[in-house]
Amino acid sequence: MAGRVLNILAELHAAQLKPQVSRMAEPKPPTPTPGDTYKGWLFKWTNYIKGYQRRWFVLSNGLLSYYRTQAEMGHTCRGTINLATANIVVEDSCNFVISNGGAQTYHLKANSEVERQRWITALELAKAKAVHMQAESDDSGDECPAVPPTSGQGGGARNSEIQSTLRTLSSKVEDLSTCNDLIVKHGSALQRSLSELEGIRVGGDMGEKFRQVTERATLFRITSNAMINACRDFLSLAQTHSKRWQKALQTERDQRIRLEETLEQLAKQHNHLERAFRGPAELFSSHSSCLLGASGKGDASDEDEENEFFDAMEDPAEFITIPADPKYHRLFTVFPFSILICGCWFTVLPSCVLQRRTRIPDKPNYYLNLWSIMKNCIGKELSKIPMPVNFNEPLSMLQRLSEDLEYFELLDKGAKCQSSLEQMCYVAAFTVSSYSTTVHRTGKPFNPLLGETFELDRLRDCGYRSLCEQVSHHPPAAAHHAISEKGWTLRQEITLASKFRGKYLSIMPLGSIQCIFDKSENHYSWKKVTTTVHNIIVGKLWIDQSGEIDVINHKTGDRCHLKFAPYSYFSRDVPRKVTGVVTDKDGKAHYVLSGTWDEKMEFSRIMQSSKGENGTEGKQRTVYQTLKAKEIWRKNPLPEGAENMYFFSSLALTLNESEDGVAPTDSRRRPDQRLMEDGRWDEANAEKQRLEEKQRTTRREREREAVKAASSPEEGTHSDNYQALWFEKIDDPVSGETLHVYKGGYWEAKDQGSWDMCPDIF
Repeated sequence: MAGRVLNILAELHAAQLKPQVSRMAEPKPPTPTPGDTYKGWLFKWTNYIKGYQRRWFVLSNGLLSYYRTQAEMGHTCRGTINLATANIVVEDSCNFVISNGGAQTYHLKANSEVERQRWITALELAKAKAVHMQAESDDSGDECPAVPPTSGQGGGARNSEIQSTLRTLSSKVEDLSTCNDLIVKHGSALQRSLSELEGIRVGGDMGEKFRQVTERATLFRITSNAMINACRDFLSLAQTHSKRWQKALQTERDQRIRLEETLEQLAKQHNHLERAFRGPAELFSSHSSCLLGASGKGDASDEDEENEFFDAMEDPAEFITIPADPKYHRLFTVFPFSILICGCWFTVLPSCVLQRRTRIPDKPNYYLNLWSIMKNCIGKELSKIPMPVNFNEPLSMLQRLSEDLEYFELLDKGAKCQSSLEQMCYVAAFTVSSYSTTVHRTGKPFNPLLGETFELDRLRDCGYRSLCEQVSHHPPAAAHHAISEKGWTLRQEITLASKFRGKYLSIMPLGSIQCIFDKSENHYSWKKVTTTVHNIIVGKLWIDQSGEIDVINHKTGDRCHLKFAPYSYFSRDVPRKVTGVVTDKDGKAHYVLSGTWDEKMEFSRIMQSSKGENGTEGKQRTVYQTLKAKEIWRKNPLPEGAENMYFFSSLALTLNESEDGVAPTDSRRRPDQRLMEDGRWDEANAEKQRLEEKQRTTRREREREAVKAASSPEEGTHSDNYQALWFEKIDDPVSGETLHVYKGGYWEAKDQGSWDMCPDIF
């Protein structure tokens, strides 16, 4: 809405200063939607050698940012100034200055006086709104939502529509208030100028005073016109939605009456429901005339997938959801069912289904002088350098590793494939999907402590469960094992090597990932590509993935070569592009894959291939004739408000949720990480230092014991080789790799609640 008012002001001002003929000849620009930004070219003073340079400026949400070109908007911001604390000073007809008290000062020049005045008007309105928003945020920290969420799909949609309308009207009111403030400001300035004009005698400053009066009168007229247009829009919206609100209110009243009647019937049938829970056989024998639609096979221990339950009838009048009593979990472990009670349908859901969280506390707005941390790290291995939690996100590396399973459905589908070549496409798509969560995730995960673990038990709702353990500290290495009821096993051991190069940070994952399918015994392996974090010191952080991956089926010899194209200023390709070709053991191509690692992947079956023209590097390109491409993977949308929650996905939001029964070494129990998630960063930094010092003390003690054992003649030669608790190192005969694999025992220990073997690391 602010964007709309900015453009209205700019349009009106331009119209007032242009001749009438020109104003009639120009087409009217389309009305911008709420949330539009104000953009355009300005000249910015750089230095005495280069002078003014043309830059692309963007005004959005109270921030003025600039870029060298429009193409840089997606990845490289050259500078940003917050208008809430800035001063705007007009120097002459085309020049103006924006400063925030000395730290940042922009000397800017527009092409014309009209263009300069457009920017001044837009900047003043944006500054007023930014100050207003900042004052509101300071005063509303402890406020709760006024309207509770409405349950049910229809109610949720209506509530969302009403909330959207209220936000639109509220934004209109804010625009009216801002315009009113500007009218008072410019009106006072105009009055002062007129007063000065009355006292002027004929002299040399007459022309300058007349120019000031004319300019201020024009500005006052523009603001007044904007005020009138905003009032007209507000009135139109209020009239449009008035009847809809009345109708929605009446509908809500009717639904409340029907709900009260249904609840009354439910109370009368409470005895029938209790008997229904005791078993379907008794239910049908004694109440077949009243209860219809409940189905079972009689035996309370039946839990296989062939148990059959009838769905509720289409378009029913009312639904009521009832959680089953915990003592009947054994009967209704997985499947909900519907019951018709005297004309009313009831859906009974198992209360044992865990409702996972959908939000975490918003990230605090902590200032971080990154250069003070990174200036001494150039060329060094970052895993050996202590970092404050300000640089982190509230997840450990073990949890980030478990996020690779977000798109586990790809492996489920791959397990059903009859063709190993088609199965390879799903494995390759799964490989690419693991990078989709990194596009906005510029925070660094916590380095796990030696012996730290993380379990992800999704056996009931997703059919898989996984376990990670930190098996080495220097170099840092984590082992991961996941197994699915759908017939696949995923295991990986990842060691991260990272180097700070000055302008960017390179993260090189070492180690391999393996996937084994039970039915076909196909055994796949691949490695990860390099992750690069750009603009470490200056500008907006952005992440790129680049390199090549070879996914190999060790049983059949099939191979998929994936190429992650690095970002280039001069490339015409789509950013974050990934391409791949699936070939058999003889090198014949059967499928091509294409897409981006942050959005989607498609695959096409190759019908014919031929050699084409030479490429830019002198290599002869291969031309594939394919069938129509099919989408094989698409990224899940981020949850609402993700930008305030470290850009976590829906899965990532649940990873650090507290759970009972996990091992005492689980990342969820890590105190510094928990404090950071709660927004208590100072306490988190102190706790992080305590844990690191405790880990160093434990390592020194282990080294002393190793030296003591080595000096004992009956013990022989020993060394400080840390032994992982749940994983063991083997030489894989299929892939030829040496890696840690799960040796068993964790889930049995969890079932028994016996964690005596776990070290005290927290």
